[in-house]
Amino acid sequence: DGKIYDAYVIYPKNPTSEANFVEYFVYQIMPDILEKKCGYTLCIYGRDIYPGEDAARAIETRMQKSRRLIMLLTHQLVNSKEDAYDQHIALYNTLIQNDTKVILLEMETIGTYGKLQESLKFIIKQQGTIKWKEEHTVHPQSPNSKFWKQVRYHMPLTRRPS
Repeated sequence: DGKIYDAYVIYPKNPTSEANFVEYFVYQIMPDILEKKCGYTLCIYGRDIYPGEDAARAIETRMQKSRRLIMLLTHQLVNSKEDAYDQHIALYNTLIQNDTKVILLEMETIGTYGKLQESLKFIIKQQGTIKWKEEHTVHPQSPNSKFWKQVRYHMPLTRRPS
């Protein structure tokens, strides 16, 4: 299908105290579970987009080369006005071009979705979110937890290494 990545990961990139866990989740837990234990390939901004690359073009290209988009919903991402370029491109690809499926991971309880942009509310209403719960932090490395099983259900089929 010409795709290089199984998923492009969208997450808040402004360092705050709450983002510390999110960055740990994006750079440590997700690659450990989805790449090492399940055989997926992820594209993570800051790891797979290189210094000096035109960030906007790189984001668009990597998303086009990804089978899924994984968006981590946090208060920071929901309330942030800046640094949402990849979020806008993801929603455009999902809703307008209808060529990429988005997987929404609710990393903290968002509560009412009133502040969300309409396109994101629409996707949540259509497919819901996968909720990260505090008890997952005790054994986040178990690919057989309910959370990771739900994530894998929405991921494309993997080509298992032989």
